[in-house]
Amino acid sequence: MSRRSALAQTPNVPENMPTDRRPRLLMAAARHGLMEYRRDRDLPRLLRGETPKGGAVLERLVALEAETEAARREGSPQWNSVRHVELLIALLAEQRLRGL
Repeated sequence: MSRRSALAQTPNVPENMPTDRRPRLLMAAARHGLMEYRRDRDLPRLLRGETPKGGAVLERLVALEAETEAARREGSPQWNSVRHVELLIALLAEQRLRGL
């Protein structure tokens, strides 16, 4: 199964979201974690105290995930797999909340 076809099976993930070229294992972990996502608990921690309003939350999550993905691709010792999965979970959950 190709990455594109695996992504196509993920509900509510638009084609233009940054998750379209992520390793299957990261995406599988994120999909699995969706059931445990609690916006009030997880979002402040992931955004490190920032409180963007409305669509800015999704934009900020996209930017943070892009930075994390860049660190992963570079093989940076700063890359944190747990944080990366948590950012992907938040991205998927926020997309669902917005009906994307």
